[in-house]
Amino acid sequence: MKTSSTSIANVLSIAGSDPSGGAGIQADLKTFSARGCYGMAAITALTAQNTQGVSAVQALDPGFVAEQIRMVFADVRVDAVKIGMIANAGIASAIAGALRPHRGIPVVLDPVMIAKGGASLLDPEAVSVLQDELLPLATLLTPNLPEAAALLGEAEAENRRVMESQAARLAVCGAAAVLLKGGHLAAADSPDLLVLGESVRWFEAPRIETKNTHGTGCSLSSAIAAELAKGLSPYDAVAVAKDWLAEAVRLSGTLSVGSGHGPVHHFHALWQ
Repeated sequence: MKTSSTSIANVLSIAGSDPSGGAGIQADLKTFSARGCYGMAAITALTAQNTQGVSAVQALDPGFVAEQIRMVFADVRVDAVKIGMIANAGIASAIAGALRPHRGIPVVLDPVMIAKGGASLLDPEAVSVLQDELLPLATLLTPNLPEAAALLGEAEAENRRVMESQAARLAVCGAAAVLLKGGHLAAADSPDLLVLGESVRWFEAPRIETKNTHGTGCSLSSAIAAELAKGLSPYDAVAVAKDWLAEAVRLSGTLSVGSGHGPVHHFHALWQ
């Protein structure tokens, strides 16, 4: 949905909460603001975590998650939706049911399955619901290599050839487009692959040496949703979002947050 030249785009995140502020809903809202959009949030789960890892997860009632979404749509024009942590099958189904009446709005689906420290953030039985009910609603699916492997039920890609094969197969699972993120490759660069219809495009990027990578996936998918909300094409939205995130990662060392995987600098272009 393209907003008017005088209207600020509204973007809704449906995801889990990170009390340390680097990932999840907190990262999404920061990203929307940094990209010049008004951010809203429907929370799916509460987590106890910091930059070193996740110690506990409390999923919310699926009906309550759906009611949060319903109330936003009942009152606010929503120009794009980002879906992050789903937690379980009941919540996945509730989200799908709440979004089906609003087809036509761009939806970026980031299939959050495993936290940076290895903690599981998605019940195994929820994967099939995600595939059957949420993928058909998605404008863009943004898995990393482990998530793509889990969705396909096979080994993680270790090279670009397998990345192309997996992205192509994910693209026929329901989502209109797939951005397969190559950050887990053992290489000096960090390439991402966008499959959109018959088009296959690589986004090349050098790997930035930093441990401050907490919330990079959340922030990228949210930045893409923000650009889609402003009317950009999927290709242009990905390009703009990746450029913004690269700077957020590069300048993450100007922040001093925690002793583990620190957050990216969402407001690098705004804070001196």
